[in-house]
This record gives sequence, structure tokens and C-alpha cells, in this order.
Amino acid sequence: MKLNASYLGLAAFALTTFVLSMANIGVIDGGIVVSLAFFYGGMAQFAAGMLSFKADDNFGGTAFSSYGAFWLSFGLMELLKMLDIYEPSNSEIAVMLIAWGIFTFYMWIPSIKIGKALSLVFLTLWLTFFILGLSFLYGYGTKAGGYVGMICALLAWYVSFAGITGEIYQKKLLL
Repeated sequence: MKLNASYLGLAAFALTTFVLSMANIGVIDGGIVVSLAFFYGGMAQFAAGMLSFKADDNFGGTAFSSYGAFWLSFGLMELLKMLDIYEPSNSEIAVMLIAWGIFTFYMWIPSIKIGKALSLVFLTLWLTFFILGLSFLYGYGTKAGGYVGMICALLAWYVSFAGITGEIYQKKLLL
């Protein structure tokens, strides 16, 4: 069996994105996202990225390492806010989210060749970043971005599930 860290990377991304999306929608207050951002979304996904590079998967390595670093920086930003050390302005958060949207957009383009379900993950993530970025820039609420983020998380869980289940049962599921 060959090294494939993408299942871990997608699962870590999905769970952390789902919980943050629930906070953006208003179901939870979101404090729990900080620990997830550091350890599952951040460290586990970053490790999946490094392992993907080792397996000669430059797309996975770039995606997982980058989004792992996103979660680590997000966790630090939230921790600094909680400790009253630094709170970024809404325009700073907006620019950061829009920049991540730009990165996600250009990662979406090659994802189309990899698989339909994965390309939908990148498409919905791109939309999530832009919707949330515009929400912070113009002072809108985060619910719309939260709902799109939840769809993105569910799609990422599906791709992780389909990959690992297909590998174990030797049956290819729709990807």
C-alpha cells in the first residue's frame, strides 16, 4: 500500500471547517475552534502536506501544507484575541480571507483534473473565503459564508471517506 496522506488532510480540513462554519452560522460561539485550528486543522493537515510531498504529490503537499498553515495562523489570531493581546480589524481579516480565496481559486483549477468531488471542495472553499472576506469588508454577518463552508466541509468529508473506503474495500466510489 502506498503512502497517501490526503485522507487525513481532508478529514482534518473537513472537521475544523465544519466546526468553524457552525460558529459562523451562530450555532456555537466558536471558542472550541481554537484548539482544533492548532491541532487537527493545523498540525495534522500540515503533516499531511509534508507526507504528500514525500509521496511525490505536489498538489496535495501544497494544498495541505498551506491550509494547515492557515489553520495555525487562524488559531493564533483567535488566541491573541482571547488573551487581549491583539485583535485584527475587520478590514485586515477581509484582506486575509480574500487572499486565501485567491490561492484557493488557483488551486481549484488543477483540482478539476483530479476529480469532480475534489473540485467541488475547492470551489465551495473559494466561495466561502470570498463570501466571508466580503462580509468582513462590508460589515455583513457571517451566516452565508458559514452555510457555504458547511457544504465545503461535507464535501471534503465525502472525498476523504470515498478515498479511504475505496482503498480498504478495493472499490472506487464516486470522486
